Amino acid sequence: MVLFKKKKILLGDTIPSEQPLKLRKPPNTAFRQQRLKAWQPILSPQSVLPILIFIACVFAPIGVGLIVSASNVQDLVIDYGKCHELASRDSFQTVPHKYVKYHFKKNVSVKPSWKLHDTDDGEVSCQLHFEIPNSLRRSIYIYYKLTNFYQNHRKYVESHDTGQIRGKAIEPKDLNNNCDPLREIDQKAVYPCGLIANSFFNDTFSRILVGSNGTDNYSLTNKGISWKTDRHRFKKTAYNASQIVPPPNWRKKFPKGYVDDNIPNIEEWEELQVWMRTASLPNFYKLALKNETTELPQGTYTINIGLNYPVTMFGGTKSFVLTTNSVIGARNMSFGVVYCIVAGVSALFAIVFLVKVVVRPRTMGDHTYLHFEDPQEPSENQESRTSALREIL
Repeated sequence: MVLFKKKKILLGDTIPSEQPLKLRKPPNTAFRQQRLKAWQPILSPQSVLPILIFIACVFAPIGVGLIVSASNVQDLVIDYGKCHELASRDSFQTVPHKYVKYHFKKNVSVKPSWKLHDTDDGEVSCQLHFEIPNSLRRSIYIYYKLTNFYQNHRKYVESHDTGQIRGKAIEPKDLNNNCDPLREIDQKAVYPCGLIANSFFNDTFSRILVGSNGTDNYSLTNKGISWKTDRHRFKKTAYNASQIVPPPNWRKKFPKGYVDDNIPNIEEWEELQVWMRTASLPNFYKLALKNETTELPQGTYTINIGLNYPVTMFGGTKSFVLTTNSVIGARNMSFGVVYCIVAGVSALFAIVFLVKVVVRPRTMGDHTYLHFEDPQEPSENQESRTSALREIL
C-alpha cells in the first residue's frame, strides 16, 4: 500500500501523475450501493390469518395422530439400579412403585418383583419377574435405559480411532490423539482405544424370557440390533494378541488380556456397535434384544440381568425396558403434544386476528404519500452541502 500526504483537491485541479488519487467512494455496483432488489412483506391481520389457519389445520391432525400412535405402544420399564441393595437372595420381593412404570391394554394383577441370584462363576445377577396382562403383537424389543450419562460431550464423541475400528493394525504412536489417555498401555495399543469403548455398557440380558405358571419361554436375539451402516463400519482387526491390550474397564471380561482365540470380533459384536453410536441426550435408550417374528403371549416371565455396570458414580440410573414400537419408535407422548400446542397457539391467534379485522378494521396507508424532504429548505444549505460533498470527492 502506498501512503500519500493529505492534500485538499478541488474540482478542476490537475492531479499529478506521480501521486495517484485514492478515493474512498465505494464501487458503483448494485451490492455496494445497496440497489439490490428486495421484497419486504407488509404483515397485516388479513395476510397473517390464512397462514395461521393453515398451520393449525396441518399440525392438529399430525399431533393427534402421533399421540394416538404413541398411546398404542405397550411397555414395561423397571429401574433395576438398586436391585443389588434392595432385593433379597431368598425370594422375590415386590419392586418399589417408584422404580416401575408400565402401560398395557389390561390391568396388571401381579406386580413386578426382583431377586438376587449368584451365578456359577461367582457373579451376581438380578432376576426380574413380571406379568404381561395381554398378548403383545410383534415386534418385541428389549432396551436398556441410562439417565444422566452424557455421551454427547465433544471429547467423548471424538474418543476413538476410525482406522482401528475398520480393522487396521495401527501402532500406538500413530493412533488418533483423541484416544488419550486410553491409547497405549505398557507400550501396547489399547483395542478399541478411547473413552467410548472403555465405558461400554456391560450388563448382560438373558436371551430367553423364562415363562412361569404354564407360560412358555419366549426367545430373543441380539442379531440385527445395530444400524446397517454401523455393521459396515466395523471390521475384524488385523492385530495379533501380542500387540494389543483391552481397555481398563474390560479386565473383568478379559482378566488375562487378549490371547489369539479371544480377541473380540467387533464386526459381529453388535452390542458394542450400538453403544458406539453415541446418543445426543443424557437420557437415552439402547437396543439390546428383539423378536420381530412372533408375538409375546400373555403370562408371567422372568429375565436374568448380570449386574456389572455401575451408575452411582455419575448419579444416573439404569432400567430394563420391554416395549412394542410405533411409526415414531418407543412410547413418546411429548412429540405429539408439541404439535398440538403449536396448532392450538396458531388457532388462538387466528381467532384474535379475525375478531380484530371484523370489529376494528384498519385501512392500510399508502407509503407513496410520505415525504422525507422539506421543500422549504433554504437554498444556501443545499449549496453548502453540495460543496462539502465535492470536497470529499
